[in-house]
Amino acid sequence: MREFLVEITTTIPEGTTQDEVDRRRAAEAVRARELAATGNLARLWRPVGELRGIGIWCAGDEDELHEKVLGTLPLRPWMSLTVTALESHPNDPGRTDAAR
Repeated sequence: MREFLVEITTTIPEGTTQDEVDRRRAAEAVRARELAATGNLARLWRPVGELRGIGIWCAGDEDELHEKVLGTLPLRPWMSLTVTALESHPNDPGRTDAAR
């Protein structure tokens, strides 16, 4: 699987009820756990003082990432995304291949 750096900003549409927000957030937490269990969500951070997320997500390719992974998130209709495909850096200390 390929790794992607995904920056997520969620904007709740004006007029959305608090019940709807709470329902989607609870469903989002469940779906995030499911995607972590399948290996599609590797890490997720929130920058200090900000209301956006930055994560390492995994999928076969970018189409799969959008359609079968990020597209399944309950908050996705409210999200704007910046997706960057990643590849290993030769000096990555976490690299385990023999090419080091």
